[in-house]
Amino acid sequence: MNTGPIRPPRTGPAPLTAAARTSALLTALLAALLGLLATGGPAGAAPLNATATPASTTSAAGDPSPSPVEFTGADGTVLHGLVLAAPAATAGTRGPGLVMIPGAGPGPLAELRAAAEAYARHGVTTLIFDKRTDGYSMTHRDYGQLADDALAAVRLLRTRPEVAPDRVGLWGLSEGAWVASLAATRSAEATYLVTVGAVGLTPARQQAWAYRGYLRHAGVSGSLLDTLSDTSVRQLTAAGLFPEAGYDPVPVWERVRQPVLAEWGTLDREAAPEESATIIRQALDRGGNTHYTLRTVPGVRHNLHLTGDDGYDRPDRLPADYADTESGWIQRLATGLPTATADPAPHQDTRSRALQPLPWYESTWFEAVATLLCLIGFAGYALTGAGRRLRRRPRPTALPRAARRAALAGTAALLGALGYLLFLMVTAAMFPGPVLFGRPVVWLAVQLLALFALGSAAVAAAVALRGRAALAAASAADRARLGALLLAGAVFLPWALSWGLLLP
Repeated sequence: MNTGPIRPPRTGPAPLTAAARTSALLTALLAALLGLLATGGPAGAAPLNATATPASTTSAAGDPSPSPVEFTGADGTVLHGLVLAAPAATAGTRGPGLVMIPGAGPGPLAELRAAAEAYARHGVTTLIFDKRTDGYSMTHRDYGQLADDALAAVRLLRTRPEVAPDRVGLWGLSEGAWVASLAATRSAEATYLVTVGAVGLTPARQQAWAYRGYLRHAGVSGSLLDTLSDTSVRQLTAAGLFPEAGYDPVPVWERVRQPVLAEWGTLDREAAPEESATIIRQALDRGGNTHYTLRTVPGVRHNLHLTGDDGYDRPDRLPADYADTESGWIQRLATGLPTATADPAPHQDTRSRALQPLPWYESTWFEAVATLLCLIGFAGYALTGAGRRLRRRPRPTALPRAARRAALAGTAALLGALGYLLFLMVTAAMFPGPVLFGRPVVWLAVQLLALFALGSAAVAAAVALRGRAALAAASAADRARLGALLLAGAVFLPWALSWGLLLP
């Protein structure tokens, strides 16, 4: 995902709001909505303790020679990696080196090994490493910390006998492009920068755009588009559960001084490539960097891999000519800096949308309290009724039968909506399920349950109003149950509207 519409120029982690920190209720409710996505210190030399084992003797002739390594990040975290030496590298030959940084997610080194081997076969020694697990999760990450890890890897690669120290660069994919560009501004030890699927928007805005695209590709229209790509992303951002949601890459790109090769696939459905390529080019121009190459690669998706479904599938196959152009660009840096060139940016069918701050009536506290009231009223009524039946106690005749139907339907609608939105976010909206009348079947069922719950609650209120005398004779506990249910029905109406359950 993210990737997925989920940032201001900062290098520290996206902090939890005071409300989220102090309220276990808020954290539980909004983490259930998105545990949900899953998505620095000052510049300076990080302590580096690098060790390398001898190169493996199992590689075939002409294949890259792998060497396991480990090094220490700025905070003392030990990171494990693999150096893939170019096949032609000998004790007397030094060539370019490249540290590769993956996109969002766990980021094991195996994820980039095929790409790293392709570069190595073209004469560029590569270093890939397992992303840290301490300080990186679905709800917390720090691009500044990741950038320092990348620079520690650069320092290690500069010490390798097959690598020219002044020819080591950074490569970043998607989220890794945010990290690599930030690292490039912190140290001249990285002498060039290559990015794939770089995003010029904030992570929140980019993720919202990607969600919308994947849903539309599945045939979804209507309220769910806005609910997932706008309401959900803004709620998570406001609650501090979307890491680095407001990170703004533009000021960083304005400070990049190294030569840049930035690439986007024509079938990139995740990076908002037309906007991103334009934004990044303008930022480089404003910063005075005239040594960039912006390249559009035909027929490939976000990570420049082959695609069989117009960019929306995720096959793990490299094109036959993968790394040809990129390695040639890197090798030519030894003879001179490139002049600024840019291909036409990949076309986007839709533009991204700015995400507005939440109004007071949609604030995280307001939503959390409303959700809690609905759960207490609906689920509480259903659970106490079930307990009464288990104890074989008679049903209070003063309580309307419609109240039980409202309780069951309301509970199912509320939990179903939150659970389905959670599923869509965790899966980057790639698997919405069967679609009927422009709505995923699950979402349509939840909408029908919401309508049934509100209708049943209205009937229960009318019956209770007509039978006030009988209700007055009921126990205080039964009257409280019914009162909580009717309050839940009243609160559920605006709640369901805000989450798109009552909209077409």
